[in-house]
Amino acid sequence: MTFSDQLLNRATAGLVAVVIGFASSIALIYQVVITLGGTADLVASWILMLGLVIGSMSIVMSVYYKVPILISWSTTGAALLITSAQGFHLAEAIGAFMFAAGLVFLSGITGWFEKIMNRIPSELACAMLAGVLVTFGIDVFNFMNELPLVIGLMVLIYFIGKRFFARFAMLSVLIAGVLLAWQMGHIDTSAIHWKMSEFAYIAPVFNLQACISIGLPLYIVTMTSQNLPGIAVLKAHNYVTPISSTLNTTGFINIITAPLGVYSINLAAITAAICMSDEADKNPDKRYWASVAAGAFYIVMALCAATLVGLVASLPQALILALAGIALFGTIANSLQQALGSAQYTEAAIVTFLVTASDLTMLSVGSAFWGIIAGVCTLMITRKN
Repeated sequence: MTFSDQLLNRATAGLVAVVIGFASSIALIYQVVITLGGTADLVASWILMLGLVIGSMSIVMSVYYKVPILISWSTTGAALLITSAQGFHLAEAIGAFMFAAGLVFLSGITGWFEKIMNRIPSELACAMLAGVLVTFGIDVFNFMNELPLVIGLMVLIYFIGKRFFARFAMLSVLIAGVLLAWQMGHIDTSAIHWKMSEFAYIAPVFNLQACISIGLPLYIVTMTSQNLPGIAVLKAHNYVTPISSTLNTTGFINIITAPLGVYSINLAAITAAICMSDEADKNPDKRYWASVAAGAFYIVMALCAATLVGLVASLPQALILALAGIALFGTIANSLQQALGSAQYTEAAIVTFLVTASDLTMLSVGSAFWGIIAGVCTLMITRKN
C-alpha cells in the first residue's frame, strides 16, 4: 500500500466517523437548545464550540498517546437533557453542565473509574462493545424498508469493495449512497446557504435543583453510556490508555468551555470504532492518524456549523445510520469473536452482549452499564475457581 493510499484510508475513516457523529446528534442538540429557550443561531454557536473543542482534543490526545482517541459530545446526554432540562433557563443549565463536568474531573483525579475498568475481563468489554454496536448493524437491513435501492447498493458496493478494492470500500459506499439518494430526490439542498457562526457566552447560574435534576443525571449517563463504552472500544482493540488522565482532561476542558455551549464531552465509542477498524489502517499502531483526521474534519465542520446544520438535515436519516452500520460490520464481527473466544467467559460474555443490546434502562442508566454488571455477576456465579 502506498503512502497516498494510507492517507486516503485514514481520511475516509475520519470523515465517515465525523459525518455519522454529527448527523446522529444534531437534531438532539437542536432540541436541547430550543427546550432551554435558545434559537437556531445559538444551536450553530454550540456546534461551533463543540466541534472546535472535540476536534482539537482528538488531535492532541491521539498524537500525544499514539492511540486513536476520538473525543465526542454526549449523544445520550443530549437525549436526556431534552426532558431533564425542561423548566430551567439557559444560565441554570450551564451551571449544571459545569457541575457534571466537575464530577467527571473528580472521577479522574480519584482514579476509581480506572481501577474498576482494569478489573473487567477484556472478553466482557468486547461483548459490551458488540452489544452497543449490533443495533447499528441490524438497522442497515431495517432501513432497507425506507431506502431499499440506496442501502441495498451501499451494502453490495461494500462487499464488492472488500473483495476487489478494500482500500476504498467505505469511500465508495459513502459516495455511491449520497449520489444515488440525490439522484432519486431524497436529498433537498434548496434551503442550504452559507452563513458564519458566532460564539455566544452564557454566564452560569448555579442552582442546586438544576445541578441535581440536570447535572447529576448528565454525569451518570456520560460515564455509563459514553465513557464506559469508549474505554471498552479501546480495550477491545488492545489499546492501552491512561483512563484517569483522559477523564481529567475532558472534565477540566468541559468545565472551562461549558458557558460557550459544550454541555458534555467524553470518549467516543461507535465513531471511535470506525477509526480503529482495518479499513482505517492495516497497522494498528498507525490508526491514530484516522482520529487525527477526524479531529481535523470536526474543526472544519465547526467553522461551517451554520451551513452544515442545514446540509446534514437534508440527508435521509436512514442513509446516515446505514452508513454507520456498514462501517461497523468488521468491528462487530471482531468483537463477538474476541468475546466468545474463551470458554471460561462464554456465558458471562453472551449475557453481557444480550443485556447491552437490549433496551433495558433502570434508574435513568442505559443498557451498556447494566450489561457489564450482568456479565460480572454471571462470571462470579459460574466461575469455578
